[in-house]
Amino acid sequence: MNVARVNHTATRLANGEVLVTGGSNATSGYLASAELYNPATGKWTLTGSMTIARTGHEAVLLPNGKVLVAGGLPNACCGAPSLASAELYNLATGTWTATGSMTTGRESFAFTVLSNGKVLAAGGFDNGALSSAELYNPATGSWTATGTMTGSAGAAVLLQNGDVFDSNDSLYNPSTGTWTATARDPIPSGLLALLPNGDVFARGGIQGNSIYHPSTDQWTTFAPPPCTTNSQNCESAGALLNTGKVLVAGGVTYVNAQPYPIEETNGLAALFDTSTLTWTTTGSMNKSRLGETMAILSNGQALVAGGQTFDKHLGHLIEIASAELYTP
Repeated sequence: MNVARVNHTATRLANGEVLVTGGSNATSGYLASAELYNPATGKWTLTGSMTIARTGHEAVLLPNGKVLVAGGLPNACCGAPSLASAELYNLATGTWTATGSMTTGRESFAFTVLSNGKVLAAGGFDNGALSSAELYNPATGSWTATGTMTGSAGAAVLLQNGDVFDSNDSLYNPSTGTWTATARDPIPSGLLALLPNGDVFARGGIQGNSIYHPSTDQWTTFAPPPCTTNSQNCESAGALLNTGKVLVAGGVTYVNAQPYPIEETNGLAALFDTSTLTWTTTGSMNKSRLGETMAILSNGQALVAGGQTFDKHLGHLIEIASAELYTP
């Protein structure tokens, strides 16, 4: 990339390119810059900057081809409220325009495009966890509050029946605008991915992983990937490949003994086979990293970009601009 960044977003566009937005680094602070990755050339190009610098924001591709970015943290100090502003990226012009602001400022929230084309923003944080939710209407550019969640969540997936399942183990029904609690995940989870059979994969770290079955409202648990142990993890980023397998990569390796271990980054990776419910190790990344983005390209490759790596000379994490491709 042209700019080193962490806590950014990566969105695959209708033309196959990937749009990266915002984030932060130690040199520039919070970023408004955005750039495009062209899979045909393997090159990054700067595009129009957002109207405001933001990190911890969310981005989705709308049915009309534009990208909606909302929320995040502003380039301000010490407990500043989360952003409520939102903006739209137009690939044809490479420019951003402001759209209606959310009813509530939030960062690190669940952001889901519904079957009807509206966008659900739910949960997240604003100096504390949020349980509120709201809907964006692309036709009017406005937001309206919808049903309050049963808790708070930072991730969600659209199920095959059009409902939304979140990481707080609840379902949102777009027809009624209400949330319903589901069976609890035995393992607290983060990353969520909708599997080809309609089930939901949930990443749980060292405690293991789990799969939610919407048809029966039940969970199946299984062991963590082989590269996640008491001394390391490799699930910083993850995504569902076109092969139907789940790829996870990057994380932290703890060096030295307690009580003062050093957290170094790693480039380890693993694949989860959804048909056998088993993990296998796969090729490591060329650069150890944490907090990178992962986007699946039209050709089936996984693009990882940015994040942080541990600099042994400086003794701390630094933001990086490098990107690499995983070929299944």
